Amino acid sequence: MIVSMGPHHPSMHGVLRLIVTLDGEDVLDCEPVLGYLHRGMEKIAENRTIVQYLPYVTRWDYLATMFTEAITVNAPEKLTNIQVPKRASYIRIIMLELSRIASHLLWLGPFMADIGAQTPFFYIFREREMIYDLFESATGMRMMHNYFRIGGVAVDLPYGWIDKCLDFCDYFLPKINEYERLITNNPIFLKRVEGIGIITREEAINWGLSGPMLRASGVQWDLRKVDHYECYDELDWKIQWQKKEGDSLARYLVRIGEMKESIKIIQQALKAIPGGPFENLEARRLSQGKNSEWNLFEYQFISKNLHQLLNYQNKSIMLE
Repeated sequence: MIVSMGPHHPSMHGVLRLIVTLDGEDVLDCEPVLGYLHRGMEKIAENRTIVQYLPYVTRWDYLATMFTEAITVNAPEKLTNIQVPKRASYIRIIMLELSRIASHLLWLGPFMADIGAQTPFFYIFREREMIYDLFESATGMRMMHNYFRIGGVAVDLPYGWIDKCLDFCDYFLPKINEYERLITNNPIFLKRVEGIGIITREEAINWGLSGPMLRASGVQWDLRKVDHYECYDELDWKIQWQKKEGDSLARYLVRIGEMKESIKIIQQALKAIPGGPFENLEARRLSQGKNSEWNLFEYQFISKNLHQLLNYQNKSIMLE
């Protein structure tokens, strides 16, 4: 018997469908069908400016929202050769690495719960809430931050934030060691993850995997090293990867290592962050000035009360 399960809600918003082949109560085959998360964001972007579109992109991956904001502003910055002030670049690095830690923590807790260990699930929320406190004090939002801007960030760091973030780093690094003492050499944990879910190096490349999934399969690839974006080249850190075949244990080890490296990066950035502006104000001006075609009616932002706007335009034409 073939049964279609979903699209349903295993953890988020109806993102997964399973086509299951059954023989009585035995599962003979299971084909996952992905792609249900796509919501036409490209179409929405067609009549939005970058600033208007940023609140949308923060919802692409609300476990690591700073990364979606980063790619949205990095592209026009490169296209128009907009220089980002050094202080803004350091602030971005700090926010990106905090976001990486928050994302890995929320991976770790449910991952451990899925294999039968509930305790780490509560530990990770304890530390993750501290990161969200830092985000809230800097951006005003705990999750959907809308913080990055073309040429910098929306606002500078508030007074005392750097000291508070350094205190978090000093607190969190021993907690990672605590996770490892609890989990890494646990015989029950090893029995359930070692040699399970293997993704070979060739498969990872062919399937277009990225991040820890790719690095756990023996591919030493990290965009921070490859693209040289922001000021990562000025900091001392190493790519975390595993030489052996990518099983569930390797993916766990990569993420644990990345959290340690992220703390190392944040501490260096906090101590080296320069003064100066947090935004390149020239990025707010279109290079063509007021006469640019992008200021014409055809490119204006249109949302609610569309009929009123069009009626106003028609009246203006009749008067002329």
